[in-house]
Amino acid sequence: MTDYLSDVLWTDDEIKFRKEVRSFCDKEIYPIADEIDHGPYPKDLLKKIGHAGFMGVHHAKDVGGTDRGLSYEVIVAEEISAANGGLDMARMASTTLYGMPVTRFGTPEQKKKYLEPVIRGEKIGCIGITEPDVGSDTAGMKTKAEQDGDEWVLNGEKRFITNGSQADFMCAFAITNPDVKSKEGMTAFIIDTKADGFSVVKDHDLLGMKSARVSWLKMEDVRVGPEMILGDLGQGFHILMDELDSERTAIAAEAIGYARTPYEVAVKYSNERHQFGRPIRAFEGVSFKIADMATKLEAGRALTLTAARMYDKGMNITKEGAMAKLFTTEAAIAIANDALQILGGMGYTTDYPVERFYRDARLMTIGGGTAEILRFLIQREVFKKML
Repeated sequence: MTDYLSDVLWTDDEIKFRKEVRSFCDKEIYPIADEIDHGPYPKDLLKKIGHAGFMGVHHAKDVGGTDRGLSYEVIVAEEISAANGGLDMARMASTTLYGMPVTRFGTPEQKKKYLEPVIRGEKIGCIGITEPDVGSDTAGMKTKAEQDGDEWVLNGEKRFITNGSQADFMCAFAITNPDVKSKEGMTAFIIDTKADGFSVVKDHDLLGMKSARVSWLKMEDVRVGPEMILGDLGQGFHILMDELDSERTAIAAEAIGYARTPYEVAVKYSNERHQFGRPIRAFEGVSFKIADMATKLEAGRALTLTAARMYDKGMNITKEGAMAKLFTTEAAIAIANDALQILGGMGYTTDYPVERFYRDARLMTIGGGTAEILRFLIQREVFKKML
């Protein structure tokens, strides 16, 4: 196991846990990492991840988790992403994007039925936020939920939903009161994807993340009872924002994984590949790239762990989560690109995994908050402290 400068920031138990996760990945994921890139991910593999305890590290013990916190979740995210990015995107969409709103705002009955099977990896969750005309502007949501007697009737579309066609449950956000601002009139619902009126329009064909399934979904007169409301009526926007902070921190950890493998491949290759009578690492055009890659990895880990530690202490991490995601996702693209350049023509082939990670990494300056939106959030939080 490679030593990193940032290892001094982790506890002995966290380092031991990382070795456990990596051992699992060595046995269950790396041997089929290239194969499952053709997608979709095997659902049995998510079940193995769940049974190993890696779906519930930041969920409470009374719902089947281990209550270890976001600092352990970012370890899982990095290690699985270092093997196959799309697989961890699917895992995280289920346990973090879907799971965290339910664990933090769900009733005991909701957690029993709609969360515990997800933590075991036996059921799959997804979160329904993005729409055909709504991305970063979540307050502009068009999906509506209208009350009809005791039931609510949902109509709308959700697009770019990770796990959409694979999911058993969706945490869907909809406008329940159009007469007030969306931030006050939005509500979260748990939707059983077997419900009448729920359909998958299609799975999007993506540049990367081929092992995941990212879908376009439609709800036409989907009826749910009041017991399917997550949190309180009108609390949806608060739930959405709460989820995004932990999501962005976990994505930051995934980005370290996307970057780490290309980096390690490039280091090994630059020592073995000879030109002009010496290994190419002897040339500054290569070795300086390695230096920059190593520095970005270490800095990204420190930013990500800081955000995770703060979250576990109950602190607001809107700025810190945004900073971690912004830095690591941009660094992952740069590192994968430099690794591909170091490998030259071989890097552009599928003989090495670098091209796969390059494609996978490119998504994450878009999903979970674009780089532009994150910069806006960071400067806003900075100036809040000054004004």
